[in-house]
Amino acid sequence: MFDVLIIGGGVSGVSCALVLGSAHKKVFAQDKNIAIITHQKASSLQDAIFYNAYGISSGKLGSEILTETTTQLQENYPHITQIEDEKVVSVSGEAGNFVVVTNKNTYQTRIIVIGVGSSSLFSIEGLQHYIEPHKKSLVEKNRIQLQNNDQKVADGIYVVGTLAGHRSQLAIAAGSGAAVATDILTLWNNGIETHVHDSVRE
Repeated sequence: MFDVLIIGGGVSGVSCALVLGSAHKKVFAQDKNIAIITHQKASSLQDAIFYNAYGISSGKLGSEILTETTTQLQENYPHITQIEDEKVVSVSGEAGNFVVVTNKNTYQTRIIVIGVGSSSLFSIEGLQHYIEPHKKSLVEKNRIQLQNNDQKVADGIYVVGTLAGHRSQLAIAAGSGAAVATDILTLWNNGIETHVHDSVRE
């Protein structure tokens, strides 16, 4: 049983995982079992090159970011399980007891974070009734989002990145994932607002 299972290894998903992982020293988070399914063959980052993203060196390739950030996650927060080469087929259950089925395995988790992009080809069974047209994308692009209130789809289900209705910018996607991570940390901290900062003074 995972406490959180993140679906999607792109910017928003890995950003969420990094923030959750960095909270491992906090009492309310130190025993949490966190995983991320990093299947990202269709990521828009594969063809991207960056000149306008805060903190990213000019000319950085998106394909490099995909590899480097999962390596960063593994090296800094090895307690987070990375599940590779699996694609989610269906989600069922309710908050505290979800069942996530992939093309290879079945997992149980208390909370789900979905960050797989806003393509109209979205096909995760059990979540399709939340689909609606993307509110910030051009109609002709045929993008979708999941119905949500401040990135919360339903109890125990969160959505990040463009699938949450955000525009496609790396900085926005990263912030979206980090925001949901802090919402989850706040939930674990009995509703007391929290976030995680590292400091050279510590």
